[in-house]
Amino acid sequence: MLDEMQPAEFAQINVAYNRVFRPGHLSVGLVLPLESYAVGAEPTLRGHLEAAKKAEDHGFPALWLRDVPFNVPSFGDPGQVFDPFVYLGALAATTDRIALGTASVILPLRHPAHVAKAAASADVLSGGRLLLGVASGDRPEEYPAMHQSFDDRGARFRDSVDYIRAVGSDYPRLESAQGTLTGGIDLLPKPHGARLPMLITGGSQQTPDWVAQNGDGWMTYPRNAAAQGRVIADYRRRVKAAGQPDKPVMQSLYVDVVAEPAAPPRPIHLGFQSGTDFLRSYLREIETLGINHVALNLRFNQAPIDETLKHLADVVLPDFS
Repeated sequence: MLDEMQPAEFAQINVAYNRVFRPGHLSVGLVLPLESYAVGAEPTLRGHLEAAKKAEDHGFPALWLRDVPFNVPSFGDPGQVFDPFVYLGALAATTDRIALGTASVILPLRHPAHVAKAAASADVLSGGRLLLGVASGDRPEEYPAMHQSFDDRGARFRDSVDYIRAVGSDYPRLESAQGTLTGGIDLLPKPHGARLPMLITGGSQQTPDWVAQNGDGWMTYPRNAAAQGRVIADYRRRVKAAGQPDKPVMQSLYVDVVAEPAAPPRPIHLGFQSGTDFLRSYLREIETLGINHVALNLRFNQAPIDETLKHLADVVLPDFS
């Protein structure tokens, strides 16, 4: 449950972080692409930039991109197809206010210098609107394609986080398995704000204490209320035990929003089909559990996406703005 002594705000990091995440409050974002497509199919991406702009105009606070290097048929989902950093650049030029997040960049499959430079570039070009979700990856087939080991991805993930943090400072020094920074060279640009806001996804092959100490927040998955409340409380206990200020928690959620507001919930993959009455009550419940942001995925939505976005904006967003 929520701590009665919550701070008024989280650490000041960048524009997106402090607009999207507020203690004791839940905001509602969207996962791209904003279209429905079947398991094993590829999204068409027709009008995708226009849809992103429409989401911003409706008042949604954040858009989220996935990092899916290869289409692995057994997983049945190629994500938004485009490279997330290239897409972030296009979205930065298309939108004005909405936060642009990655959920999540697979650090063991990218050199951290490239991640840091691309992420800082997107942050600066968007005026501080980047949220950098990071993960260790869960598709074993991708690793040999890049001549990487799946089993030691946890160690490379930790090294990458350290490296990205280091190059946010001027002329850094770092001895790492990812490379040696001697202090004689610098990586530009620097982030728009205090640093790149990094959110750790799940466990990312790390201990719970490491996750609590090293991220600027935590991305998790839907659970029943009792279990979700326990894991959120445990995360925040570990943050406090590390002597750090409170940090936000966000989760993903697949939804299929039907026209009848009172339609009861029916389970779907990592979420549910329902009317807006149940969706609003569910969001209120996870808000009381300590979730600060939920990223809605409309991939399985059966109604036209434009109609659903307007419906959500009219009926759901006012309760969570």
